[in-house]
Amino acid sequence: MEAPIVSRDPRNPRRGPLLGAWLRERATPADADRVHARRWAILAVLCVSVFLAVVDNTIVNVALPSISRQLHAATSDLQWIVDAYSLVFASLLLVGGSLGDRYGRKGALQVGLVAFAGFSAFAGLSGSTHVLIVARCLMGLAAALIFPATLAILTSTFTDAKERAAAVGVWTGITGLGVALGPITGGLLLQHFSWGSVFFATIPIAVLALALGAWLVPTSRDPAAPRLDLVGFVLSIAGVGAVVYTTIEAPARGWSAPVTLAGYGAGVAVLAAFAAWERRVGEPMLDITLFRNIRFSAASFSITVAFFGLFGFIFLITQYFQIVHGYSPLSAGLRTLPFALGVGAAAPVAPILARRLGTKIVVPAGLILMGAGFFIASTLGSASAYFGPVLVSMVLMAIGLGLVTAPSTGAILAVLPLGKAGVGSAVNDVTRELGGTFGVAVVGAVFSTVYGPRLAQLLHGAGLPAPALAAARQSPAAALQVAERAPASTHAVIIDAANRAFVAGLSRGSLVCAGVVALGAVFAFLVLPRRLPGTPPSPPAEPGPKPSLRAAENPPPGLERVLSTHPAGRPST
Repeated sequence: MEAPIVSRDPRNPRRGPLLGAWLRERATPADADRVHARRWAILAVLCVSVFLAVVDNTIVNVALPSISRQLHAATSDLQWIVDAYSLVFASLLLVGGSLGDRYGRKGALQVGLVAFAGFSAFAGLSGSTHVLIVARCLMGLAAALIFPATLAILTSTFTDAKERAAAVGVWTGITGLGVALGPITGGLLLQHFSWGSVFFATIPIAVLALALGAWLVPTSRDPAAPRLDLVGFVLSIAGVGAVVYTTIEAPARGWSAPVTLAGYGAGVAVLAAFAAWERRVGEPMLDITLFRNIRFSAASFSITVAFFGLFGFIFLITQYFQIVHGYSPLSAGLRTLPFALGVGAAAPVAPILARRLGTKIVVPAGLILMGAGFFIASTLGSASAYFGPVLVSMVLMAIGLGLVTAPSTGAILAVLPLGKAGVGSAVNDVTRELGGTFGVAVVGAVFSTVYGPRLAQLLHGAGLPAPALAAARQSPAAALQVAERAPASTHAVIIDAANRAFVAGLSRGSLVCAGVVALGAVFAFLVLPRRLPGTPPSPPAEPGPKPSLRAAENPPPGLERVLSTHPAGRPST
């Protein structure tokens, strides 16, 4: 159980020159009544912090055409710019959650915010794709401290089951909004500034979250304070990193290439060693037995496939708006607004629906809606109207995502003891990032597999020199640059061919997304429980008068919750 929240004794502060000692100082428990009174303000600060970490996943997408032109980046470079953040983020989330559990979640959150602001400035000043990729990796490191700390603090702050479910719904809604608002924010910035502004804009958000967090956010950590599992840290980083890195590089090297198979084999072997180590060590970083719980595993898988489809689709649709339809970055970003509205509307309602209809119904329904949206997106053409299949597909995806994330996150948290909330929430976050990383890598690979050969086929006989054709095959933005330098007689032919090749790649990638989430829906329906523990369906109204004992009408504080949840405490009629 979580350590009781008591007042801090200022006469005995823990001191120490090392970062761990400072983090412990930030983890001194706060007054319970003060935390309870501020719980919704605390949630607001946590939402600002998690928005910062999530929005950076997608804010860069709308800048990809600009980055491709100014830094001469190929499609593989663009994938790395997007995935470098997710690679380090996913690899270090378990470590970040464990550090927060041990040394203090508030301290981990504050360190992460400071680092995120500094590395964002570094990214905005990058002058080459290699430097930008390094900066994105460092930003992912900072985000790995921020993200698990927010959900862990939420879990320890909201002790009432109903309020915690509502808070998780808001938190998941913000994560969805962050994903959806990224392209809009990026488009607004690119309308007036260079691509570096999408990174500079996150700095004031980090400063705001840091200031409000220092004032409002309570401190908490695992009362057992286990020793650092250094071997587990190294194995988790190496295993997750190997799998993600191999997936990103597989399109260029070939999915069946020896180096790709060796990379996957090494990643799986290291993860198996990690699991074996965590089972035998006395104080593990991650309790592997959690995955024996089918609810935990199924909920994690549902989040993974949902974000696989979402991130893969956003990677392509922002380029579709700018390259095929010629929209400005701001116009392209605004056209992703249905994502934000749909997720924002569905996420808070999802826990209510899960209590009434059951998780077994709501989560698969959300995945089915997402699959329908991806299928509609696969029918898009270069002349498809926005107020038609484009809008319908995005609304279905957004509502589906909102229905999946909150109940699935609640199912994961229901398995965890409060003291392990940091690592447990990190597992929840890893599923998101791994799903998103695989989505960009796999969907990007499918797109590249279709786009290049299709473009070459369409331009066959157009008289385009071989070096120009090779350059055009690198990315759609590169094809437009080739068209600008081509003779007037072939200019329109190249643009038309690039648009048609892009739409063909988008169609195939959308079908892959639809297939993955459909499989996820079937799996979730088969194995998820109908209801989570502690969320029984509301009993029907009982006829007749109820007892009018004054004590039952006005129970002392805390007793009403006990009476409502304990069968023996309910008055009988």
